[in-house]
Amino acid sequence: MSANDYKLLCNFPKCRVRLSGFAWVTACAHVFCDQHGSGEFSRRPAICPACSSALSGKQDVVRTEMSPSEQYKAMVLVGLGPETILDVSHRALALWTYQVNQERLLLEYSLSRAEIQASKMEKVVAQQNQTRELELNALREEISSLNKRLEEYKQKYNEVSELLIRKNRQYQKLLRLFEALRSFTMPTGEQHGLHQAFSAGLAEHHSLHGSPPFLAVGPEGDRPFTLEPENFKSFLQFSSPAREKGHSFIKKN
Repeated sequence: MSANDYKLLCNFPKCRVRLSGFAWVTACAHVFCDQHGSGEFSRRPAICPACSSALSGKQDVVRTEMSPSEQYKAMVLVGLGPETILDVSHRALALWTYQVNQERLLLEYSLSRAEIQASKMEKVVAQQNQTRELELNALREEISSLNKRLEEYKQKYNEVSELLIRKNRQYQKLLRLFEALRSFTMPTGEQHGLHQAFSAGLAEHHSLHGSPPFLAVGPEGDRPFTLEPENFKSFLQFSSPAREKGHSFIKKN
């Protein structure tokens, strides 16, 4: 940006608008827009809003036009000596240079504050990212631990299922052995009644406790074990081992 394109800014706090039209210039080298200058310098004694300097002199505050007409430019310094003209120009340029340097310092200060804030924010973001990473790692470890426990439970479930199948088969063998032994000590009619009572008891136990029916092992695979009354006797019959002489299997009265 060239010097011709640069425009002074209002020095009133929180205003900072570019000056145009009329502006108020003080002896302490501050400039204000027409709105704030008219409000601040209408009181006596006048106080500079930027540096709080007292402006009691008649020429300490001047309202000037920022874009004067050509006629004004032609007549404002007419009749003055070269030294006076140079002195006025020097003072005017000094105010302009002061304003530009103050604006530069203000921008540098704002930039340094912004850099400090950005550095703080970067540290905060880095700490938050580190915390989130630690939390993610903890969650990953927890998920891994839960997966291991799940695999252990699955393995235990399979073991328990296999054990239940083996126990069920053992139970079926013992049940068949029990029924076979019963067939030697009870008549056929009592066997049929006992079988019905036993079947009714199993059905009632299953309905009360919700346990699954026992499986019978056979050439066709595991199936629900049931005995019909008509083939109960033939199912339970099997050849008994040879008895030693003089030792009866069952003592009769």
